[in-house]
Amino acid sequence: MTQTTLAFTPIEDRVLILPTPAETVSTGGIVLPDSAQEKPLGGTIMASGPGRYDKAGNRIPMPVANGDEVIFGKYSGTEIEFDGETYKVLRADEILAKIER
Repeated sequence: MTQTTLAFTPIEDRVLILPTPAETVSTGGIVLPDSAQEKPLGGTIMASGPGRYDKAGNRIPMPVANGDEVIFGKYSGTEIEFDGETYKVLRADEILAKIER
C-alpha cells in the first residue's frame, strides 16, 4: 500500500481504519469465495479525530495515533468507500486493542 495523505478528518473520538485484507485462501490451500471469508477484525489507523470532551470541558486525548495497528469487534463501526478504498469509521471506545510490533 502506498502511503498517501487523506483529505478525510474524523470528528471527536472517531478514527478511520484501513482494514487488514481478509484471507482469500484457507490454510489447506482452498480458495475461499467472498461469502465464506471472515470480516477483518484488525487494521491500520489512517486518520483520527482530536478526541472528545469530558463533562468539565477538557479534551480527552486519543488512545491511538495514525499508523497504529488495532483490533476491533467484528461488527464495530461503519464501513465506507473513500478514494477507491473500503475503510471503517469507529469510535475510539470500539477499539479493543493496539498491536505492538
